[in-house]
Amino acid sequence: MVGIPSFGNAETIGYVVRAAQAGMVQYFPDLKPVLVNSDGGSPDDTPRVAVSTESPEYIEKIILVSPRHKLQRVSFTYQGTSGKGTAVRALFEVARELKVKAFVMVDSDLRSIVPEWIELLAGPILKGGYDFVAPLYARYKYDGTITNNIAYPLTRALYGARIRQPIGGEFAVSGDLVQRYLELETFDELTARFGIDVWMTHSAINEGFAVCQTRLGAKIHDAKDPASDLGPMFRQVVGTLFSLSAHYEDRWLRVRGSHAIPEYGFERVIAPETIEVNHAKLVDNFETARLAQRSAWERMLAPEQLERISALEVPEDPAQFHFPSELWVRCLYDTMVAFHRPAADRDELLAALTPLYFGRTAGFIGETLEMTTDQAERVIVAQAREFEELKPYLVARWRELRSAQER
Repeated sequence: MVGIPSFGNAETIGYVVRAAQAGMVQYFPDLKPVLVNSDGGSPDDTPRVAVSTESPEYIEKIILVSPRHKLQRVSFTYQGTSGKGTAVRALFEVARELKVKAFVMVDSDLRSIVPEWIELLAGPILKGGYDFVAPLYARYKYDGTITNNIAYPLTRALYGARIRQPIGGEFAVSGDLVQRYLELETFDELTARFGIDVWMTHSAINEGFAVCQTRLGAKIHDAKDPASDLGPMFRQVVGTLFSLSAHYEDRWLRVRGSHAIPEYGFERVIAPETIEVNHAKLVDNFETARLAQRSAWERMLAPEQLERISALEVPEDPAQFHFPSELWVRCLYDTMVAFHRPAADRDELLAALTPLYFGRTAGFIGETLEMTTDQAERVIVAQAREFEELKPYLVARWRELRSAQER
């Protein structure tokens, strides 16, 4: 089964549907293919496009040659909290009822998906015995800033798994893991929105399922400017990640270092699409927050971090703005601990962390303006190693928190 969550994607979902159904019948002709669209009540024609998009002629020929099962397409409007996570959970329920061997999820705004992606995602499950397949993309250096600065390095530092795209949007899941997802009680309101991808990844790791990554080439989609579009998504992703850290603390407190994750498919040398980022707005958002968020920062940051944040210079040229990665790691670890204090206002904490994320993103852009995407990737990996090296700081502060709660 291929599942496509959607909201207002009439312009792109037809292309995604054609590529997905071609991949199902071309690479898995002996299995029964089902394509399901879970829509959030789109104001446009997204559901109609999902079910009425005509198949390329060669797909019909393949079905005729191997007519064991004709491809089925279904679109429905999910019920409950409006959000991607609710859409995906509805797809899990369909997959469970159909007793699928492999469930593949792809985003509805993709412009780079090709039929081969279905094989690359489902293949490790159907042929290799894996339960969870995360994507490996070539992405522009300023695409995926939440991934680069939080989701990837924290997944690596906490659980020792070097999953490069833990919130990538394209995944594959075994039938056994679908069942386990529906049993877990950690699915909450943040997960029901944009927290779903990191919830899937961290749950798969910590529930003992076999995890791998698959090389998909470049990801081209409706990329978002972190200065303008990513505030709510940031809070939902990070809130889910922080919540799960308490649920799985017995596991991550024991983890030291990290290990590579098996990779499927061939390396693809593809130049990702450039995206525009409002560098000055990121710096402005950070500077404005230094006064507006001062009291919240005092409650969530250690005094030495607060002092260093307050001392950061904000030059007129945003390219000269500097926010050290080591300072960012400590700020994030401080906030993760503060998030779990009794009576903590979690919404306030996540809102106060957001401009710090803007500041680190602006600092990263300044560091890498003259770099290629490959060179910038080395900066991202170096920062991830800092997350690992500074993990003892997190562990010490976490144990202090738990000791205080026990007294």
